[in-house]
Amino acid sequence: MIKHIVMWKLKDSAEGTGKAENAAVMKQKLESLRNEIPGLKSIEAGIGIEHPGSTWDIVLYTEFDSQAELDAYQVHPLHQEAGKFIKMVTESRAAVDYTL
Repeated sequence: MIKHIVMWKLKDSAEGTGKAENAAVMKQKLESLRNEIPGLKSIEAGIGIEHPGSTWDIVLYTEFDSQAELDAYQVHPLHQEAGKFIKMVTESRAAVDYTL
């Protein structure tokens, strides 16, 4: 099983709204992919709790049975569509893929 984790730092303001509103939209867009993309076994998006020293605003956790399924997810049109909004509101991004 492959676990794919992505974390984003959001712009304070983008697309006419603030960080909190954009984080909520991102969460909705990402979790709407559940049951829509073949091979996506699990998906969870979480909005970070603000506190001093926190570096990431939102995190995505996904699971796939194979690298081929993760690769197909990356190029799937629904994932690409969600990514358009995410790129507009994101300041920085970090990701890791790993297996157990």
